[in-house]
Amino acid sequence: MDSRRERKKQQTRRLISEAALKLFAEQGYEQTTVAQIAAAADVATKTFFNHFPSKEDVFFTDNAHYGSKIPIEVIATRHPDEAIPDLLTRAYEAAIGTYLSDGPGLDDPDMVAAYMSLIRSVPALQAKALHKAHEIQREVAAALLAAYPDELDPISAAALVGSVAGAAQAASLAALERGEGQEKMWEAMRRAIDIALHGLPKS
Repeated sequence: MDSRRERKKQQTRRLISEAALKLFAEQGYEQTTVAQIAAAADVATKTFFNHFPSKEDVFFTDNAHYGSKIPIEVIATRHPDEAIPDLLTRAYEAAIGTYLSDGPGLDDPDMVAAYMSLIRSVPALQAKALHKAHEIQREVAAALLAAYPDELDPISAAALVGSVAGAAQAASLAALERGEGQEKMWEAMRRAIDIALHGLPKS
């Protein structure tokens, strides 16, 4: 169980993240300063830097971005005789659950749309998102390879994880571009993961 100090730390990180996202959406990423974020979160600027190295990093909280380490943790709990597609489905379902329960602003459809819009339109954030996505995909692929050493090699593990993560991301963006709500976006991600692992359903 998390200590009281750790819970307080996570609460502060979340508060700063939510304040930052609201300011980014209202006045633009480039126009928002660290001092403004700290003031909106009612913390000192020093406290901001105790939690985040830069303004870019505040946009990518541990829980909000790509489910953090959740898929890796789930893969480590592989059930005996659990098939690879079943385990990956379980891992990414858990990651989506983390988005829904812990992500800053994810209970507000406007904040979700703003988050995705900023990712697409701000080069610095786009580069950071891509780097973090690839970093996590490498780690998930390594965990999957360790779980199935007799069935996978590094290339096949990377291909599986890349196809699932890429499909989920592309589907979520497509749903948002169509103006669909948050619930439809998560449905699209789940459908994309299923297609990546099992192919299109037969009619």
